[in-house]
Amino acid sequence: MSVLATIAAAAEGVEVVNELPFPAPVFGIIVFSIFLVMAIVTFSFRDVANRHAAKAEAYAREHGTDPQQH
Repeated sequence: MSVLATIAAAAEGVEVVNELPFPAPVFGIIVFSIFLVMAIVTFSFRDVANRHAAKAEAYAREHGTDPQQH
């Protein structure tokens, strides 16, 4: 496309419209639900280290490290 054709198209007000596959608020709902799922997964792993404290202490005893230092 030449410069003159571009200027002519701009002067005519030619507008290219790309329609969204669904309404804009649906994008926000999708993103919010993804973040909500990620938050639930993250929340489900809370306190995992304390559930296995006995294993951690046994490992520390076997390998000569003090678990209270870390």
